[in-house]
Amino acid sequence: MATAGRLVVFEGGEGSGKSTQVARLAAALASRGIAHRALREPGGTPLGAEIRQLLLHRDDEMEPRAEALLFMASRAELITREIGPALGRGEVVLLDRFFLSTYAYQIGGRSLPETEVREANRLATAGLVPDLTLLLVVSPEAGLARAARRSSALDRIESTGSTFHRRVADAFARFAEPEWQRAHPECGPIVSIDASGTEAEVGGRVARTLAARWPGTFPGVQASDQ
Repeated sequence: MATAGRLVVFEGGEGSGKSTQVARLAAALASRGIAHRALREPGGTPLGAEIRQLLLHRDDEMEPRAEALLFMASRAELITREIGPALGRGEVVLLDRFFLSTYAYQIGGRSLPETEVREANRLATAGLVPDLTLLLVVSPEAGLARAARRSSALDRIESTGSTFHRRVADAFARFAEPEWQRAHPECGPIVSIDASGTEAEVGGRVARTLAARWPGTFPGVQASDQ
């Protein structure tokens, strides 16, 4: 089934269920014959996979500026190699994290200067704006508990202290405010989704949000989440 290209981003703190919801939605789109790609940051390309390993699975400390720029490098490669071509073919791109995570983790969590990070991100994205970002909201305590249940070995960022994750959560909360969104048009529309409850309950909220916005692309998708 042909459809207009859409970039739908899933954002949120650790353990918010982004990857699970991307997989659920991808399965629902596949069942309806809608061309789509499910991708994640960092990653999605050979270079991105190497950068992901550096960012998430090193034992030693990393300079925050280096961390931010590695995320940007993976992003630039992913947009050029995968996201841009998929959108050009009219596919729906489901993306697990994008630059809102950079704003939360590197600006909010690492306290890097916002102006400089936004400028670097502008270079990395080449002006690409998400059609919609779904911000999955869960407390950092609940999210980290979920992450711990998922894997006994937390990655480098997951294992950063609770103070850091509280700053990240506070940043994500600001992103939901209309005033913040007006001041950051590069982020596109952002909709908060309650990420508490079962996977199916959260999936239903996601599907209803998408069907309400794009009934021509997502009609009836929520039926798979009942």
